[in-house]
Amino acid sequence: MRNHEMALTQVSSSKCAGGFQKVFEHDSTELKCKMKFAVYLPPKAETDKCPVMYWLSGLTCTEQNFITKAGSQLAAAEHGIIIVAPDTSPRGCSIEGEDESWDFGTGAGFYVDALQDPWKGNYRMYSYVSEELPQLINANFPTDPERMSVCGHSMGGHGALICALKNPGKYKAVSAFAPICNPMQCPWGQKAFSGYLGPDRSTWEAYDATVLAASYSGPQLDILIDQGRDDQFLSASQLLPDNLIAVCSEKKIPVVFRLQPGYDHSYFFIYSFINDHIKHHAKYLNA
Repeated sequence: MRNHEMALTQVSSSKCAGGFQKVFEHDSTELKCKMKFAVYLPPKAETDKCPVMYWLSGLTCTEQNFITKAGSQLAAAEHGIIIVAPDTSPRGCSIEGEDESWDFGTGAGFYVDALQDPWKGNYRMYSYVSEELPQLINANFPTDPERMSVCGHSMGGHGALICALKNPGKYKAVSAFAPICNPMQCPWGQKAFSGYLGPDRSTWEAYDATVLAASYSGPQLDILIDQGRDDQFLSASQLLPDNLIAVCSEKKIPVVFRLQPGYDHSYFFIYSFINDHIKHHAKYLNA
């Protein structure tokens, strides 16, 4: 693990809520490029090992959006949770077409391991966030590797749900804000999956939370989902939470789904309810 420790470069560090909000850069073996991630170290991390909550961001985001807009640090400090927020895709891989649209390529890795050329060499965000990044974090920070959880927004909500459903028992808690719940059935998901995974739709099923929930058999997973009722992407049939809720209810997977009147898809919505999510995670991480 020492080679991991050599490889981290600190980009920034700011005192925040008694702890430190930091950003690091490293060379990713999965993505074959330099990647940045943010890590919040609560005051407790100075003396004790702490659990880790991974935050997966949505389309167009970098590691910066969550740490500057969500207001998560006070609750993370209170509950003694390290929060890690990676970027949403490889950067600067010189792949033809990577910067052509906002919902595919750069800033839109969709947390899948691509199977198609020219994406499959770099676009391995699923393995990056579920394997490489946790190993890197556990090697370099005062974590308890047994206590990790995952949370995210929109495309990142999809990422959080599939990470938890594909790895029974690995994540102690999962929650999401306005997740893309059934990507096989919505325009965003169909575009991304066609491009990264190819035309064989059976390969898509490995990354669709609604499909994964239907075959989930693992330890009980309590899912918390917040969704803004005035979210433009809800009305545009991109998010499809009802499909996931129906399957979870059939499979008796507990879901608390809160439709929040008046809220949209933005970070103002996340900021409004992030404390509830961190509390939900703390209940399982600190149990």
